Parts: sequence; structure tokens; C-alpha cells
Amino acid sequence: MDHLLSDRVKSLAKSATIMMAQKANALKEQGVDIINLSLGEPSFKTPKHIQAAAKCAIDTEAYFSYPPVAGYDDLRTSIAQKLQRDNGIDCEPQQIVVSTGAKQALANVFLCLLNPGDEVIVYTPYWVSYEAIIKLAGGQPVFIRGKLENDFKATPEQLECAITPKTKAVIFSSPCNPTGAVFSKQELAAMAAVLSKHESIFVIADEIYEYINFTEEHTSIASFEVMKDRTITVNGFSKGFAMTGWRVGYIAAPIWLAKACEKIQGQLTSATCSIAQRAALAAIEEDLAPTLAMTEAYRKRRDLTMELLCKIPGFQFSKPAGAFYLFPDVSYYFGKTDGRIVICNANDFCMYILQKAHVSLVTGSAFGEPHCVRLSYAASETQLEAALQRIKEALLKLKVANSIELNKPSYL
Repeated sequence: MDHLLSDRVKSLAKSATIMMAQKANALKEQGVDIINLSLGEPSFKTPKHIQAAAKCAIDTEAYFSYPPVAGYDDLRTSIAQKLQRDNGIDCEPQQIVVSTGAKQALANVFLCLLNPGDEVIVYTPYWVSYEAIIKLAGGQPVFIRGKLENDFKATPEQLECAITPKTKAVIFSSPCNPTGAVFSKQELAAMAAVLSKHESIFVIADEIYEYINFTEEHTSIASFEVMKDRTITVNGFSKGFAMTGWRVGYIAAPIWLAKACEKIQGQLTSATCSIAQRAALAAIEEDLAPTLAMTEAYRKRRDLTMELLCKIPGFQFSKPAGAFYLFPDVSYYFGKTDGRIVICNANDFCMYILQKAHVSLVTGSAFGEPHCVRLSYAASETQLEAALQRIKEALLKLKVANSIELNKPSYL
């Protein structure tokens, strides 16, 4: 009955990260011991003081009714104060809209900004859902590709060349999912200098990994005077506070756009969960020590994963400055075979590793970089050591394929 579906949903790609997790879970259900390095899922539990705030909200019975669509006033006020204090973003509570995760926040923004045919410049590699959400909103993504030798960060010159009369917005993440790259203050200033000449273009700055930053310097492009009225900062609680399941994200935007996002959200989902919002308030107002401890743990895991990857031939990667991903180029293995399956691309590589090493990764083609794979080091050190050993052993079984083998079907 697929022919009865809308063209919109038929043209929509499945999330590659979710799809790979589903394949891994299917094998788990068959009794296979899978190590999942595909999802951006912190291995830590939500800190106890955040859990306690949620329990308190339930016990007081004061938060069982529909919350305001844009979020509770005290939470919006605390977010605005945090952005002013920590990010140099001059905003008022009315400019904050709290949503059911940062993904919904992004969807709200694009639905409010884009008309059919409007172009959005996307820094590549990019988070998997940017392209899909832009297209759902009627827009057209225009990709500018960062290179490995530049930590996958596209240049100001590339940005300038990509701008056309149809350009409505630019989107990037910093720290970046999937590469872990962090734009420095100087790099963001150069970006702002380009955009200052194009006053009708908006910037969507995805800062969901703000706290998982190993550079000890996080700069928000909205803090630049020339960009403050044209930047939508997207953030949330999933990564820095290990609150993925709580589903609380937010934007800070010009007031007219914040009101538009509130309008859209009011029709689609209304407010996010009342109890989750009380937990988020505790996260933003109380002790950051657990968050900082998690960041240090991720730094150790990054260093461990890099050390182990360096012992496997053929991986090329830059050192992540934030988030919890490595994004190695694995094209060294293209054209190699185990005698049964030939690895022709990153999709094949991921399926080979899943089937032979029982480790789930995500193909870089989902992020706009077909020579790479994304590996999450949010897993425990024990899991990372075991996963990298399995990958190493599986890759040692490969040899260069001959011309006959190259014509065999691949996994995908």
C-alpha cells in the first residue's frame, strides 16, 4: 500500500544512525554479542540531582497539566541567563522556545523560515537529519565540504562561493557531529565577516555538544554583534547532561522567529513534557560537576580510541576537539574482500564490520562524506577496547579483490 503514501514521506530517507542501530538490535535478538558504536548515546546515567528534581516535580503534583507551549517561564528565564552569562548571547526569555529535543527545535526553525526553493548552505560533514528536515520544509540543501586536512571545516571562501540569491540560511554544528571539529573564535569571526555582507541570510548554530568540548573554549556565533539578530542557536540537554531520553531541546532566536516557532509547535506537538522540563531546570541551574566529569571521561575515551585506531592499518582521521565521535577515512579498504563479500564503499565497510566483528558503526555517506565512517566513543572503555580489537581482527582477514571478485554484489 506504499502507493497511497504522500510523495513527501516516500522521498524521505530513513535516519542512518537509527537504521544501523535497528540492524544491530536485530542481531542482538538472535543472541549475537553486539557492541554498539553507532548511536550518539552517552553511557552515563542522568545525574542524580536531575533525577531528584523530576521526582520532586511528580511528588508535588504541581506539574500534571499542560505546560505553556514555549516552556515554563522559569526554565526559559534560566536558559536566557545561561546564554548571556556563558555564551555572550544577549537574549530575553521571550526569545527562548523549549521543544521536544533539539531535532524538533530544528524542524520548527526550518518550517518557519523556508519557502519552496529556498537554499540552505550546509557545512559538510553534517548531522544526518539536517538534509531531511530542510527538504521536508521545502528547502534545498547546498553542501560545502570540509576536508580531512582542515579538520573537515569548510572555508570562508567556500561559504562565499555557495551563496546565491536563493540562500536563506546556513547551518553548522560546533562541536560537530560527526567529526568532533570545533570552530574557533577566529574561524567563526571569518564566517561572520562573509555573512555580514548578506543581511538576509540567517545562521542556525547547532551547539548541542557545547559541554563536550576539549578545547576549553566554546564560542557562539550569536555573540558577534553583527550576527546577534540573524542567528538561531540550537541547544539542549541530551548530550552534556546525559538526558537523551528526556527529550528537551531549545532555541534562542530573534523574537519574531521565536513567536513563529511557538505557533508551529502549538499546532504540531504543543509543549514538551512537564516533568522533563523540571529536570532540565535543575540541570541548568545546579551542579555542573557531573557534566564536567563526563567530559573528562570522554576525553580519555577519545585518546584511548585514537591510540587503538592507530594500531590498525589504513585509518586516516583528525583529532576530535569535541563531541564523542571519530570520523576516520576508510577508503584504504575499498576494493578488498574476505573471499565472499567485496567492500566497495563505506556502507559495505560498516556491514562487514557488523557481520564479522559484531560492532555497529555508521556509514559516512549519511553525513555527506562517503569515504568515512562514524564511530562513537561514548561507550565504556572496556567496550571500546573490545570493539577495536574485533575490528582489527576482522580487517586483517581482508585482501585485495581481483577483477572477478569486484563484480560480486556487495552488502548494500
